Amino acid sequence: MLMIGGLILLFFCVFGAYITAGGAMEPLLEAMPLELWTIMGAAISTFLMSNSMHDVKHTFAAMGKMVKGSKYHKSDYVELLSLLYFFVRLASTKGAMALEAHIEKPDESIAFQKFPKLLKNHHVSDMICDYLRMFGMNADDPNQIEDLMGRELKKTLHEELHPSHALQSMADALPALGIVAAVLGIIKTMSHINEPPAVLGAMIGGALVGTFLGVLLAYGLAGPFATRIKGVVEEESKFLDVVKAVLVAHLHGNAPQVSVETGRKMVPTQYMPSFGELEAVMQNLQIS
Repeated sequence: MLMIGGLILLFFCVFGAYITAGGAMEPLLEAMPLELWTIMGAAISTFLMSNSMHDVKHTFAAMGKMVKGSKYHKSDYVELLSLLYFFVRLASTKGAMALEAHIEKPDESIAFQKFPKLLKNHHVSDMICDYLRMFGMNADDPNQIEDLMGRELKKTLHEELHPSHALQSMADALPALGIVAAVLGIIKTMSHINEPPAVLGAMIGGALVGTFLGVLLAYGLAGPFATRIKGVVEEESKFLDVVKAVLVAHLHGNAPQVSVETGRKMVPTQYMPSFGELEAVMQNLQIS
């Protein structure tokens, strides 16, 4: 909602100030369709040329993040920490092999079924199962596992940030594409140099709309959209950082409560449950 409010405020300030200063909307409205056709058509064309089909689909899918924001909230972090607590406690008391029933068929695991939202999130469930499976294969060097998880999370973050980079590249190109539209308008104007000054003035004004739209679309829309997507992606990446923190702390030999507390410290501040809140949830956790 904040993004939508900012978008409304942007148009109100830009066009409101223009009208208040005595500017007429008719020249803008008359020139906009063709100028937008030129600028946005060229921008979308360069976007398609610069990205694979997978990246194009990924970018369009990421557009929803601008409005919805992060899909993880306090309750999601509490559920994740609760699930991880169950697993590290089980591994500590009964050994890594006791995890096999949960990680080989997570759909049938009573632990994952307790938290269906986490089960449906394949990024999270796959990561938990993959690394718990490695524990059962004697891959229990905490430094090696931490390095491996760090590289995987870096790769995932890089892939998830591609829509932001693609939109930012478009934002960087839009001012120049606006100039292209303006130059075409000037060429058209010069071919009518014998027209009266009033006609030439209107044609030049229409050409300058291209420059205006290119700059506005770049710094008022595409650029902020790219920044917003980047912020949401980076915030969501903290969810997997919590998984890494808990599992690595467990491999270092910490007690389950300490391992989960290490993960709690990685939760973004606005979503972080208090120590007491999380402890109460873990004490009441019943999975059997």
